[in-house]
Parts: sequence; C-alpha cells; structure tokens
Amino acid sequence: MPFQKISQEKVARAIVRQVENLILRGILKPGERLPSERDLATKMDVSRPSIREAINELEMRQLVETRPGSGVFVAQVLGSAFSPALVALFSSHKEALYDYIAFRRDLEGMAAERAATHAGDTDIDVIRHIFCRMEAAHEKRNPTLEATLDAEFHMAIVEAAHNVIMLHMMRSMFEMLQAGVFYNRSLLFENRSTRSALLQQHRAIYDAILARNPAKARSAVNAHLDFIELAMREQEQSDHHEDTARKRYQHKKAQ
Repeated sequence: MPFQKISQEKVARAIVRQVENLILRGILKPGERLPSERDLATKMDVSRPSIREAINELEMRQLVETRPGSGVFVAQVLGSAFSPALVALFSSHKEALYDYIAFRRDLEGMAAERAATHAGDTDIDVIRHIFCRMEAAHEKRNPTLEATLDAEFHMAIVEAAHNVIMLHMMRSMFEMLQAGVFYNRSLLFENRSTRSALLQQHRAIYDAILARNPAKARSAVNAHLDFIELAMREQEQSDHHEDTARKRYQHKKAQ
C-alpha cells in the first residue's frame, strides 16, 4: 500500500519553512538582518539549538548568510535577478533603457490591475501613506526624497498585487533603478513642471486603485511610463545637441 507513517515535523524544519515563507512573500528583504538567536527562540517559543539547526539549513540553501560579529542576514543575492555583468551591460547601452521602460509598462500595468482587484485594506493603507508622503515631499521641493518615494510607491502597488513571482522580479528591477543603472531619477524631479506632472500621474494611479478600477489603473500606469519614456528621449536629444554645440565651439576656438 502507498501509505507511510506520519511523523511529527521537526521543530527546525518548521522554523525553516516560516523563514522561507517570509522571504518568498517579500516580508523579509535581501540584506535584512534577522533577530538574534535568543530573540528568535523567544519569538518562536523554541529552543536555541533548534534555531541554530534551522539557520544552518537556510545557509546551505543560500537563503541567509552569517556575517561574523554582525549576525544573520537574508542573502543579498536574492535581491537581483540579473548578474553584475549583465547589469553593467544594461548601463552602457541606451537601447536597454527603452526596453526596461517597456517591460515596466507591461508588468506594472498588470500589477496595478491586480492591486485594484486584490489589494486588502492594509495594502491600501500602505499605498495611501506613501502617496501622502509624496505630496508632502512635493510641497517641500525635495527631489531626492520624491525620487525615493516614487520607487516605494510603485513597489507598494506590486506588493498589493499579491503575486510572488512578480514581486521578486520587480524588486530586482527597482534595485537597478535606485542604483541609477538606467537613468538618474532625481533629475526628473528637479524640474518644477515635470515634478507636478509626475505627482498628478501618481495621483491618477492611486485614485484608480482606490476606486477598484483595474482598467483605469493600468491606463494610468501606461500614461505615467509613456511620460517617462518621452522625458528620457527628450533628455537624450538635448544631451546630443549640447555635445554637438560643445564640439563646434571647441573647433572654432582651435582655429
């Protein structure tokens, strides 16, 4: 008969599964420090040897890493879906920028649709809180903070979509965005008219999700990323014109 005896799950295995779920759902993030062995044992009501055994298994699976003298951290490698060499290649080729924006348009449009349908009350509270902070940063004319909150806002929408594959893929994409692999987002927020347009676009996305309107949410995301693409193309053309003018000027000076 294909039946086997049922054995009680080992405590260490239960701890591993709990940490795995927290990482999978994006609650524990790459680089985040886990509580100390003692704190974990207290929080989970288990023995410290069981915690130690679980951490060893998580390390073998490359989900966490122990840093001597610092503690146990969620593995940084989980924060990137792309190799360092490929990221460097992205940063040195302009065509990657527009493919990146197109990819974001598709995936974030889907995420906004799902958020409008699946977001719970807590998800909505998180999105609302970030958007209120964006409005406050806009009033203070703080482009650096606005750029940071921009990424948090979009990531909160992805989280509200409740799809773990999408979550980890987009988190990796935003890691590259925050690192300035494709373009310097802060520059977008330094222009007053651009800043106002971006805030209105974010408000349209926010309003559509709160109204539980999936089609409108996707449309608002598309409009926002169309604006970003146009701004990048205009900046590229402006840089090209400036480079040409500089070369003409240097040539005339040399005559």
